[in-house]
Amino acid sequence: MTHRYIKVGITAFVLVAAFSGLLYKSLAEGTEFYKHVDEVMATRSQWEGKKLQLHGFVVANSILVKPDTLEYKFKVQSNGQVMDATYKGIVPDTFKDRPGEEAEVVLKGELTPGGFHVAPNGVTAKCPSKYEAAKKVS
Repeated sequence: MTHRYIKVGITAFVLVAAFSGLLYKSLAEGTEFYKHVDEVMATRSQWEGKKLQLHGFVVANSILVKPDTLEYKFKVQSNGQVMDATYKGIVPDTFKDRPGEEAEVVLKGELTPGGFHVAPNGVTAKCPSKYEAAKKVS
């Protein structure tokens, strides 16, 4: 009977260890910090190499598109702090850099020494306030 309890104990240990390993791996890969540009720039070296969701505003006249490609270079800012960003892919219609119409964006990607590298499908442009529903006055 003791031999049977040892087998059950070993099996239970292996199952718990395997489940714990899978849980840790899936949570570690999905972890992203949500930060504003100025927060990251204050301690830039601390955030390099980490997955981030970076919140900011596209700097006016900063979007450059490589001809005949979907490669973008642009600047995002928050509270006076500016960061370079690169992205390859399709951008939302509200992603623009016209004066007076800064696009509010959240970028998913990784901070590198050369700037913020946006992951595929990592650009989310928030709708301008002109699209928000008007508040009723009572």
